[in-house]
Amino acid sequence: QEKLVESGGGLVQAGDSLRLSCQTPPKTVMWYNMGWFRQAPGKEREFVAAISRSGPVTYNDESVKGRFIISKDNRKSVVYLQMNGLEPEDTAVYYCAAAQPGTPSTVMSSYETWGRGTQVTVSS
Repeated sequence: QEKLVESGGGLVQAGDSLRLSCQTPPKTVMWYNMGWFRQAPGKEREFVAAISRSGPVTYNDESVKGRFIISKDNRKSVVYLQMNGLEPEDTAVYYCAAAQPGTPSTVMSSYETWGRGTQVTVSS
């Protein structure tokens, strides 16, 4: 059984918005730091955003440039990634992941559990 399940991806045009969701088991987002990563074809997986279990957020400012917002719903145990002003360069598979508190949130190796990903394609 998958522990993290992403949804919300799709094909959009440049300038559009999407909201990705990551459904997690109960209380996961209250106990773990949660992150979003993405992997474009032919490129390495990169950090996008993270939210700690207590709420502070971190972004890959160079990539998201203030366009993305990470949030979570503790009651529903869901993590969201609101993506605005999408660009063709945002085309990638987006992954949700969970990390133990106290580990570097921007580092992929900190994350123990991963979803299967959801495809986001942005046309120009």
